[in-house]
Amino acid sequence: MRNKWFVIVNPTSGNGASKKKWSVIKKELVNQNFKIEVAFTAYERHSIKLVEIALKKGFINFISVGGDGTLHNIINGILRFNPTNISEIKIGVIPIGTGNDWVKTYNIPSNYKKAIDIIKTKKTIKQDIGKISIESTNETVYFNNMAGIGFDGYVVNNVHKYKKLGFLAYLVGTLISLINYKKTFLEITFNKTVLKGKCLMVLIGICNYAGGGMQLTKNPNSTDGLLDISYIKNLTLVTVLKNIRGLFNGKITNHKLINTYKTSVLKINVIDTNKSYIQADGELIGLGNFTVSILPRTINFIIP
Repeated sequence: MRNKWFVIVNPTSGNGASKKKWSVIKKELVNQNFKIEVAFTAYERHSIKLVEIALKKGFINFISVGGDGTLHNIINGILRFNPTNISEIKIGVIPIGTGNDWVKTYNIPSNYKKAIDIIKTKKTIKQDIGKISIESTNETVYFNNMAGIGFDGYVVNNVHKYKKLGFLAYLVGTLISLINYKKTFLEITFNKTVLKGKCLMVLIGICNYAGGGMQLTKNPNSTDGLLDISYIKNLTLVTVLKNIRGLFNGKITNHKLINTYKTSVLKINVIDTNKSYIQADGELIGLGNFTVSILPRTINFIIP
């Protein structure tokens, strides 16, 4: 299985684009002499189980055909199974999704032929991975791009309504959600620092982009062994509309209402009774208190 690729296809990614494009993607893989075994996801988080099955068969090469959520679940499948040969595992991505944010950090193109060309090279970067321990469920969830709590999770909870808008879904969801969202009282502890009070959200980044191309954390580095934190006290709808460009070029992180930090471990306690959604890589993963830590240089991703 060392020279064979396990391909996981999420047929619902990109509003069904993965399913429609799969025949031409498969043809291209075969034409480029990829030996493949293919599995389609049939339900939420099915990728986690599929990865476990593939690892037991001896696969070390994986291709994700889908969006950020598909890749997120593949990562969780690998780390939950925790194979002894994890350093040999390589993951390539053919991006077909709503946001496709993780691939933007590495300039992986949306064109499937070009993405396959990149995968064929097997050139990798060993990237940091975030580890979230959720107190209420005693569950561990991993993320490879960005996580958050508060308004960020609230938007993810509602963004499915706007999926047909593609990458604009997150922006539209953000603008609409700002009208109704109530800030959460949080206590955030890291590096002997304690931040306590009502805030809009806390973002925890490893890579550069989230929310359909927004840059919401300052100077992230996917291999520096640190989490990039944005502590956002408040942003009104008017403020966001005035800073639309700043959301996408990263300058929003210089706003006086946003404080940025770096740390390897972070603890968040929810003080009030409002629902505080936690999201990781655009997937809702729980509510309430949690701890985040970094796993330095843990997974090999294939990049240009």
